[in-house]
Amino acid sequence: MGKRVCVIDGQGGGIGAELVKSLKTVYDESIEIIALGTNAVATSQMMKAGAARGASGENAIVQTLKSADLIVGPIAVSWANAMLGEVTPRIAESVSTSAALKILFPLTQERVEIIGVKREPLPHLIEAFLKGKINEVL
Repeated sequence: MGKRVCVIDGQGGGIGAELVKSLKTVYDESIEIIALGTNAVATSQMMKAGAARGASGENAIVQTLKSADLIVGPIAVSWANAMLGEVTPRIAESVSTSAALKILFPLTQERVEIIGVKREPLPHLIEAFLKGKINEVL
């Protein structure tokens, strides 16, 4: 098995599911995709999309990120109390301090505006992701 890619999402898991599906299509079995949901629904959606393994909740996320080669998800996974409080301070810290490369998508429901980032639909962002820096890591 190749590199360990941790996809983190919360709430309904829709962004994470799309990321998992795209990674699975391009990299198939050459990488290990681990779905990390802030809740069971998010994890379930990412598992249905093709993640090899999955876990839910704060401790599972914190412990699994210690062995990640790449962390992928919406930018809010690095913000304490984001996603209606599902991203705990401990989750945000574990994402931020991980030695893994982090590729975070500028999608958020929080009251934050990210200057210098053009708003794009998720499929366009995923296309750019699959053509970008990820190839240096995987």
